[in-house]
Amino acid sequence: MSKNTSTEEDQADAKGRRARGEFVRGVSGFRHAIGDAEFPAEPGRYHLFVALNCPWCHRVTLARAVLGLEDSISMDVAFPNRTGDADPVGPSLWEFAPDRVATLTSSTLPECTTETGTGLGLRLAKEIYQREGSDEQSVPILYDKIAGRIVNNESAEIIRMLDANAEHLGSTMSDRPRLVPADPEQKARVDELNERIYVTINNGAYKAGFSSDQAVYAQAFDAYFATLSALNQLLSDGRPYLTGSAFTEADLRLFPTVYRHDPVYYVRMKLNGARILDYPHLWRWLCRVYALPGVAKAGSLIHCRQGYFGRTWNGVVPSGPLLPMPYPEAYAHPDLA
Repeated sequence: MSKNTSTEEDQADAKGRRARGEFVRGVSGFRHAIGDAEFPAEPGRYHLFVALNCPWCHRVTLARAVLGLEDSISMDVAFPNRTGDADPVGPSLWEFAPDRVATLTSSTLPECTTETGTGLGLRLAKEIYQREGSDEQSVPILYDKIAGRIVNNESAEIIRMLDANAEHLGSTMSDRPRLVPADPEQKARVDELNERIYVTINNGAYKAGFSSDQAVYAQAFDAYFATLSALNQLLSDGRPYLTGSAFTEADLRLFPTVYRHDPVYYVRMKLNGARILDYPHLWRWLCRVYALPGVAKAGSLIHCRQGYFGRTWNGVVPSGPLLPMPYPEAYAHPDLA
């Protein structure tokens, strides 16, 4: 049983549920924290391994950006499509391969990097885990360059530790947000929103898109759009962010899924009940967050489109949507809704 279903999925009968066609997200195995005795909060010590198409990585790159940690926490970016069947190590592995060509652009992707965090120039994220005797292979990974160890690979915990230790990690941003409010009532509200957003939106999108059971899909579909409607109503009173005047962790955790919805999830995850454009208050919230310093550069819809559609049976990436205008350019136009 999961201890916190706003962080990870309940694992009860996970094997049986998968056998019946339900997508069940696994649990991350590295759960140390910056601030533990062996992992002190120091500028320049930590490194992130991410893929920009991955929404769980997007949470972490957003936190790094809005907290002013881009100069003090280094980062490597994997290619959005994982290895294929012909790879000598195996298929479906995250790869640091800046020379790979994206089918969407017919060119390399400038954000992709070699692996620099370990100093060994490893090709695969899997190899970082293997050095610690683990068979995991997921991203994001928070890595300690001095100790040569993985700190944590659970995105929800990584963003909280970056928030709690931002100043000691080297943030010089004087007006950075506090993602987790100090006020207990506000924190409780953030936690409440996180719970619903994780279950029905963040993980719910994957339940809809990757489960092979029609009933599981339908339940996820209904819950996803019920929450979008509820959040649109919440924002209808004119508040700029989900809990009021301040940008918090709840906003950060919602953003990666909503950012992907119209151009990717509407088709790829079979979430075609409505566009975010059809929820005017939520659309304006999306545009407002997208305009925050560092947010636009913390993600990439090219990587998202390549990563999600490039894994389909024929590898062809859809060209749209083009109306009312291409994405992400549309996110600069709150008046479209």
